[in-house]
Amino acid sequence: NSVTAMVADKGNGDFSSTRISWAQIVAYGSGGLIPIALFNVAGQLIALLGNISLGLSAFWLGVILLVPRLWDAFSDPIVGHFSDNWRSRWGRRRPFIALGGILVALSFVGMWWVPRDAGLFNLSESAQQWLQMFFILASVLVFYTACTLFEIPHGALGMEMATEYHERTRLFSAKACFGNLFAMGTPFLIKLASLERFKGTGDLVDGMRTVSLMIAAVLIPLVVWWFVTLREPKFTAVNQQQRTSFWSEMKKTIGNRTFLSLVVIIFTLALGFNFVALFNQYTIIFYLYGGDQFRAADLLAWNGLLWGVTGVLAAFPLNWLSRRFGKKQTLVIAILLMGSAQLLKIVCYSPELPQLVFIPTVLLSAGMFMFFTLAASMVGDVCDEAELTTGTRTEGSYYAVFWWYIKMGSAFAGFVMGALVTMTGFDQQQNKFANQLRSALSAAHQYSTAEDNSTALQLINPQEFDAHFENAGTKADALRALWSNEEMRTRNNNEYRASLITALDFFEEQLSTSHTKIRESEHDRQVIQTETEALLDASLHLKTQSPGTLRWMRIVEISLPIVLGFVSLALAIRYPLTEARCREVEAQLKLRTEQQGDHAE
Repeated sequence: NSVTAMVADKGNGDFSSTRISWAQIVAYGSGGLIPIALFNVAGQLIALLGNISLGLSAFWLGVILLVPRLWDAFSDPIVGHFSDNWRSRWGRRRPFIALGGILVALSFVGMWWVPRDAGLFNLSESAQQWLQMFFILASVLVFYTACTLFEIPHGALGMEMATEYHERTRLFSAKACFGNLFAMGTPFLIKLASLERFKGTGDLVDGMRTVSLMIAAVLIPLVVWWFVTLREPKFTAVNQQQRTSFWSEMKKTIGNRTFLSLVVIIFTLALGFNFVALFNQYTIIFYLYGGDQFRAADLLAWNGLLWGVTGVLAAFPLNWLSRRFGKKQTLVIAILLMGSAQLLKIVCYSPELPQLVFIPTVLLSAGMFMFFTLAASMVGDVCDEAELTTGTRTEGSYYAVFWWYIKMGSAFAGFVMGALVTMTGFDQQQNKFANQLRSALSAAHQYSTAEDNSTALQLINPQEFDAHFENAGTKADALRALWSNEEMRTRNNNEYRASLITALDFFEEQLSTSHTKIRESEHDRQVIQTETEALLDASLHLKTQSPGTLRWMRIVEISLPIVLGFVSLALAIRYPLTEARCREVEAQLKLRTEQQGDHAE
């Protein structure tokens, strides 16, 4: 009868005693910067800039991003176990949060310092590419390990802080909300990195070196604030809890059938969208903007801002829907929103009106926000049920195993994504040579746009200026050799290849004419500006990918998430942990605590 009364009270909204203060919500929620914003930056930009700016193989970059996920198979459960069994004057979660957060800031800076100068190491171009890929692998391993040290204890702490069914959703929606708030600026990182004040005469990777230092300068003080402010309300009780062995803890976690059911639902849908995580950016850059990544950067930035704003605003309907229909039904609604967004991409990918991509972005952002916020909250509900059965709280292990599955899905998807990009016929060598050619022209153009003549002369002298034009001509020759080989002939249709050759003929003729005009004008800055701008426009056609490649990119991006989304939807409908069962577990745990207190007295 006592349990029934408690369940009725909770069902009527009587949970004022379990409300979390706004100060704690803000401090905890802002921690979403690391798992949501920075984690995505590393996963997406490393692959994107490595392929586009450095000309590294999309396939091998996919393999590289798989390795840290395999490492997570060991690191996630170990960190979760140590976090559950750690005892210190600062609690069992906060020391990991502080250490992991600072390491994230430092390693995020380090990963962008990829070796660029082959002559410095006396290496061939092929050897330099392998050196670059090895550096990326090592730096990403360090970064992802640091993220694990932070995120696993941080997520487990959230489950301890919130004990009421809907209050847990409120806390994790705050984390997701703040994470999306920070993530609004993530796409603008490409825009910032493309500015001359950050990249100089280099490319986007050079720009990210400067931008990453700015991010670290903001993140480290935040980590200190989290460590000082956050509290662990259950540490006093848990401090008396007997430590458990690693293998017995893992056995209980993996053997929980309700937990595994939830993991499969999340894993399946996440896999579908992770398969095509970068295809959206490839489609925008190469289909909507013909390969002009600097023009596309504006749309990507605004699209990312819209994604973040939608994610922040989605917290309000999420909490309303969850209270109105329960977490299980709200999860189904989120899946349907994401499926609708994918279908809309069929008509919203339009080179004539690129801004149409904003429509599926809104639906997809809202759906994903609801889906993954509910997933973390529902893991907490599973932990409550497990505590009722076992008598111990091991949120760290549950959260670690949960995220290990998600990370493994992301890693496997990253490997498949690289293979899919390769299978669509995307030519990274063509894009690399065209980027290098445009970089040489951009350096020449920078001379003409300096604020005054003295600044211009400091930037470049006529001999160095001529060397940039010669470098552009060398890369044009490399493109001609690439498009004349047998593989190019067999892989692409003759009409497409002929259009590229025609564009190259026009560019090389324009390059020779412009260089002559500039020399005859004695490097007049106005002439330089006019000619280099015309050359930059002409060089854009050299980045155009084949129609077949662009078509297959869109087909793969749209269809794969829809197929796996249907599987996830069917499983979500059958999920066994309903709101009624969660209320019953919550009441029984409270009653047991009260009885133990009476017995102690």
